[in-house]
Amino acid sequence: MATTSSATLPNMIDDRTVVFIHGMYMNGLSWTPWAQRASVRGYRCHTPSWPYHDGQPADLRVNIDPALGRLTFGAVTDHLKAYIDKLPNRPILIGHSIGGLLVQKLVNDGYAVAGVAISPAPPRGVLSFLPHFLRANFPHVNPLAGNRPIAMTPQRFHYAFANTLSRSDSDVEFERYTVPESRNVPRTTLTSQGAIDFRRAHVPLLFLGGDRDHLTPLPMVMRNARAYPPSAGMIDCQAFRDRSHFICNEEGWEEVADAALNWITKL
Repeated sequence: MATTSSATLPNMIDDRTVVFIHGMYMNGLSWTPWAQRASVRGYRCHTPSWPYHDGQPADLRVNIDPALGRLTFGAVTDHLKAYIDKLPNRPILIGHSIGGLLVQKLVNDGYAVAGVAISPAPPRGVLSFLPHFLRANFPHVNPLAGNRPIAMTPQRFHYAFANTLSRSDSDVEFERYTVPESRNVPRTTLTSQGAIDFRRAHVPLLFLGGDRDHLTPLPMVMRNARAYPPSAGMIDCQAFRDRSHFICNEEGWEEVADAALNWITKL
């Protein structure tokens, strides 16, 4: 693991409210282990699901709402802003994948006191041309597929999410967590909806990533973090060895959770 910092610590954060933000093909239930771990440390935890993502994953895979296919990144952003506006104070945000990009967007728009972006999806303009990235991401944004909701398959989940697991272990996690998704969420990150003003002053941000991630490769995560100039605010980065895109739920997730929570505690 390696950690870098671009600024000194800011003023102390006195609110211990954390909002966890899931990514594609997941819902708020995927954060249950993290929320339990954070609660023991005195944090008040919220695990909201995106629109059309509430419920048990197995039920959602059987009963797919056709409206899901029209869900966009901007609509999810607005949904989370409305959720945060109902809280007493601006929270700490922790997000994974598209949820990590949502953390960046919400930080950019003043909706957090600190943010942790774990294996974040790339903002507009931050790209990767690695073969794993292109293969893992194309099914989600296929322009020929229209607006039909997309269902994850066990085979694709193993390649794109859980490539450090055995296929049998990956299939268990597929059944436990995956839900149908909208192709228009990743598609619209390529528009102004997914744009980040990297030069805007921001609260502290921590970027975490795994070195065996096919969906959001570690070099791309680091380029994303480096896009912020030092003058804009505090940026920290930490890399984990032998971790896939399933970094928040695969074996050893506790180390990743503790890295995020310890960083927040220091603030």
